[in-house]
Amino acid sequence: MAWEFKSGIPIYLQIVETLKTEIASGKLRAGDPIRTVRDLAVEAGVNPNTMQRALAQMEQEGILYTVRASGRFVTKDEERIRKMRIQLAEEEVRSLYRRLTGIGLSREEIIRSVQNWKEEEG
Repeated sequence: MAWEFKSGIPIYLQIVETLKTEIASGKLRAGDPIRTVRDLAVEAGVNPNTMQRALAQMEQEGILYTVRASGRFVTKDEERIRKMRIQLAEEEVRSLYRRLTGIGLSREEIIRSVQNWKEEEG
C-alpha cells in the first residue's frame, strides 16, 4: 500500500481513512488480521504511537477488534462494514459536490454531468 499524507489533516485520521478504504474495497476482509503496529508504522513511515492511535480509533468505532495474544482483526460484522462503505461513499460525494459547486456548477449541471458520464461509461 502506498502511504501518502496530506498537510492540514492529522496523520492518524488519514491512516484511519486508508485502512477503512482497504476494508470497504475488500482488500482487507471481515475477520482478516491486521499487521502489527510496528510493521504498519514502518511501512507508512510514521511513529508507532501515531499508528496505535489510528488503530485504537478504529477499535472504538467497532471496525477492528483485538484478541489477546493474537492481535487485531477486521470486524466480522458485515453490516458494520456495509454501513462504513456507504458512509465513505457519501463523504466522497459530498466532497465532490462541494468542489463542483465551488467552480460554479449548479446542482442541475452536476446531475447532468454525472448522467452524461454514466452514459459514456456504459
